[in-house]
Amino acid sequence: LLLTRMAGLGDIRNVGSGNVGATNVLRTGNKGIAAATLVLDAAKGAAPVLALAVWPVGHADLGLMAGLAAVLGHHFSVWLKFRGGKGVATSIGALFAIAWPVGLAFCTIWLVILAVFRISSLASIIAFAVTPVFAFALANNKVTALVGLLAVLGIVRHHDTIELLLLGAESKVGGA
Repeated sequence: LLLTRMAGLGDIRNVGSGNVGATNVLRTGNKGIAAATLVLDAAKGAAPVLALAVWPVGHADLGLMAGLAAVLGHHFSVWLKFRGGKGVATSIGALFAIAWPVGLAFCTIWLVILAVFRISSLASIIAFAVTPVFAFALANNKVTALVGLLAVLGIVRHHDTIELLLLGAESKVGGA
């Protein structure tokens, strides 16, 4: 929201899906602002995890809770009257900070699905659905439980786009 306003693109909530995330910012045609949105949202997920799990004394369980809190804060932003984004980038940031192989699995799945279907929401939903399996194989039970919870939240937050996907009406990245 702030980046699009500062770039003179207006209120992102009046563009495309009305979402404040990077995919919707990309619909403005400004790839740089979309990339900055992606990076900042991912940092919003990673920073509290790293702050509590690593520095100064470090406690892994606090890091997990911080990751969940960051994603929930993105979903239900106080600044946006509790109407936040879908939490994909924030979840990615938290996952990379908690267990980087799991974060890498999410991103790989997302990129493969996006490359094949060119639909960001479909890529996100499938990545959320499949990543808990990778967490189970690559991380401990607490991380797997968090990833499962993030997956449920992420998929539920896509409820509106699931309907569009089923109708064949969800927009593709790059148009057409």
